[in-house]
Amino acid sequence: MPGRTFPLADVLSVTTGVLLSRRHMVGVYEILSHMTGQGVFTHQPGAACDQAAPTLLEQHPGVADVRPPDCLDAPDLMAWLIDADRLHGTEVDVQPLVDWRHRDPIEDPCDTIGADRVFVVPASQPDESA
Repeated sequence: MPGRTFPLADVLSVTTGVLLSRRHMVGVYEILSHMTGQGVFTHQPGAACDQAAPTLLEQHPGVADVRPPDCLDAPDLMAWLIDADRLHGTEVDVQPLVDWRHRDPIEDPCDTIGADRVFVVPASQPDESA
């Protein structure tokens, strides 16, 4: 899979663990899906970030020390992010992970917390009588 360009804020959301993406979780899910080569479900971002963050820092060592200061309010955080964009560029080329093991979205939580605690709710079928 070829590389793809992502906003710096999406990359920093993964490398810092601070939600900085201007697209909020959509940006995080999108970059993680690209890097893993699979759709990332709501219970999977943690594991995907754990593997993606070091890879992103290998790909872009210049952002290793880029982290927002603690205790910024929203306007100051956005000002910090604008400065970060100015210093490091607004977009970053991201290559996929080479060693990601596909994770089934149902088997993954079964392996993590036990199959007896996972409930699968089938999607409702359209009413054909209507």
